[in-house]
Amino acid sequence: MLVHTTEIRVRYADTDKMQFVYNGKYLEYFEVGRTELLRGAGLAYSEVEKGGYQLPLIEAGLKYFTPAVYDDVLLITATVKELHSPKVHIEYQVKRKETSELIAEGFTTHMFIRVDTKKAVRPPKIYVDALAKYFTK
Repeated sequence: MLVHTTEIRVRYADTDKMQFVYNGKYLEYFEVGRTELLRGAGLAYSEVEKGGYQLPLIEAGLKYFTPAVYDDVLLITATVKELHSPKVHIEYQVKRKETSELIAEGFTTHMFIRVDTKKAVRPPKIYVDALAKYFTK
């Protein structure tokens, strides 16, 4: 299992008229968590693209528990539990750093595609090799 936590400070621009983080921003926070999870495993997303692959989103889910507000420091924890699957499923938890209060949780599911054909492919060797050390028995 691969787990990575990223810290994000809520910007004023992330909030809505109610002064809560706008609901759509959480998917952006998930993206930051996902990018840093891969980078932490030694595989920057730019390397995936250089290898001729892309990783589009095919499904997402999100559940809100309590609002985050301007200047909160949030911990975005991203987790990959399965390596050898045609889809990349990542689970997320968003917590307020100061109190560890659960703000939101959710998931995204992605599918590797070739840049040139836009056809779905199995996870490439560069991805499997980078993450394999986290899935040893």
